[in-house]
Amino acid sequence: MAGNTPTPRDQIIKVAFWRSVKMMAVAIALALFIVVGLNWLRAFLAEPEAVVTEDASVDLSTLLSPADAPDPTPADFIDITESAGIDFVHNSGAFGERLLPETMGGGVAFFDFNNDGHQDLLFVNSNEWSFLENRQASQSVTLYQNNGQGEFSDVTESVGLAGIDVYGMGVAVGDYDGDGWVDVFITTVGENHLFKNQSGVFVETTQEAGVAGPEDAWSTSAAFFDANQDGYLDLYVANYVVWSREIDIEVDYRLTGIGRAYGPPSNFQGTQPELFINQGDGTFIEMAEAAGLYVKNPITGAGVGKGLAVAPVDINHDGWMDLVVANDTTRNFVYLNQTGMTSGQVSDGSEVRFEEVGTEIGMGFDRNGMATGAMGVDFAHYNNDESLAIAIGNFANEMSSFYVSQGQRAQFNDQSIGVGIGGPTRLALTFGVLFFDYDLDGRLDYLQANGHVENDINRVQSSQRYRQPGQLFWNCGRACERPYTQVPEDQIGDLAIPIVGRGAAYADIDQDGRLDVVLTQVGGPPLLLKNQTPTDHQWIGVILEGQAPNQQAIGAQVALRRGDEVLIRYVMPARSYLSQVALPLHFGLGLSGEFDEITVTWPDGHEQTLNGLVPNQYHTIEDDRGVLLP
Repeated sequence: MAGNTPTPRDQIIKVAFWRSVKMMAVAIALALFIVVGLNWLRAFLAEPEAVVTEDASVDLSTLLSPADAPDPTPADFIDITESAGIDFVHNSGAFGERLLPETMGGGVAFFDFNNDGHQDLLFVNSNEWSFLENRQASQSVTLYQNNGQGEFSDVTESVGLAGIDVYGMGVAVGDYDGDGWVDVFITTVGENHLFKNQSGVFVETTQEAGVAGPEDAWSTSAAFFDANQDGYLDLYVANYVVWSREIDIEVDYRLTGIGRAYGPPSNFQGTQPELFINQGDGTFIEMAEAAGLYVKNPITGAGVGKGLAVAPVDINHDGWMDLVVANDTTRNFVYLNQTGMTSGQVSDGSEVRFEEVGTEIGMGFDRNGMATGAMGVDFAHYNNDESLAIAIGNFANEMSSFYVSQGQRAQFNDQSIGVGIGGPTRLALTFGVLFFDYDLDGRLDYLQANGHVENDINRVQSSQRYRQPGQLFWNCGRACERPYTQVPEDQIGDLAIPIVGRGAAYADIDQDGRLDVVLTQVGGPPLLLKNQTPTDHQWIGVILEGQAPNQQAIGAQVALRRGDEVLIRYVMPARSYLSQVALPLHFGLGLSGEFDEITVTWPDGHEQTLNGLVPNQYHTIEDDRGVLLP
């Protein structure tokens, strides 16, 4: 017990320990007070920090554009549809079932049907569905004759095109029999139709020629071109999807908040195209599979393609016409023409051969490696050099594709963002696309016809509208980091009128040197837009007269050289979506109007160079070997 009693020494140590603890606590508290006080004092004396906020109205297109890019030339497109005498109204046949073809039609063609030198205008209508009771059939083809001043008269009945009752889609024009008069081919949901032009009057020759195609096919765009270099124009026909009313109803595509809607092609099986080889006697033989144009699913054997547009163009510069096909929701096709590699010049078509290489050369998919909802297609040497651009209009929320070759090498990259059209085209749903020089500065500008496929899309997507304005992109040229700049909507005239845009084509309808434009729309009238853009720029037009039977020289190339630039144009009417452009070639020359020379490469490869052609007029150039009439 005695050992547990604290000693005096223990008491002293205990008191000293607690005094030390108290002194340390006071010191720590004092230090914390000084630190906190100093920080508070600094904050009180400092200037307030600026608050960073995000500007919700930032324009990404503006941020991506170079600060020193010049302003685009304002365009002045005036709607003259009614005043010019055009009273055509497209009838989609829609009656409530939301059948897919009802939202896809609207072909148009500029061509000179009566050889008077003026560009006439043909529209393709859809129709009331044949299975409806008490249907009132529409005129499926309407042809307007141009009086040379940009005014038109309906001559459908007098030229033999009245009474055609089909569900029409697109049109192709070309002189298939080599008589010097341009013939007309109409694609439909069902059998297609060919009309031979006999001195300005049309006679149907579908059955004799053998180009009707399957009665259950849905054909879209078509093109006349010479696949085998025998001089006679062959015919490529793109087919969309395996479709019938019964299949469409069974698919029963629906949108939340809308109900039954126009379904995407991903709900339908793909198809195969048709290639009709001209035999030179007014008849054709269908050879798509034998020529290597069939692309099949390796597992099911079903067709892969869902073709909506075709562009015949010599992709690899070997002198043989290749084919670029825009496919909807599946990869795009590029058919390289291999005929000349093994057979040389052929005449009967038995050795015509193509190889599909779209993915290998960079055009199968977009810049993100995705298949797009591809609609229309066009091609151009937009940079006035050897590089070739292929533009494809895509579905809403997909940029339009802009594939550019590596010089003459057939290898392409999607440069939609780099050239300046990527961001501005993402929101639009684009069908028709065109390259043309609206302000005559010598650089090819770019136009899009836009419009959604679903009437009530705004109810489920607030950013989308059924009717959409067209878009115009001005080509700034090599001096700019991004060559294309969108012309503001308030500076494109009536091109900004919202429509359900589909087909698009151009022609100089009044021969004033400025290219005018027509846009079609589903279920409504077209827009015939007269180009009244003010400009002091000069121009020159070229019309080719080639060797028979290809007297319009389809497939020829014309190159205009000025300094280190070469302006290249192709004689090929098949462009855009379901449509055909005028044959005369058109070159803007800028202020000076000067150029060095013009070189024509005729379809068989023969070259002809001309000098001293006067600007501001059209020149007819004959093959210097003579035009041999059949």
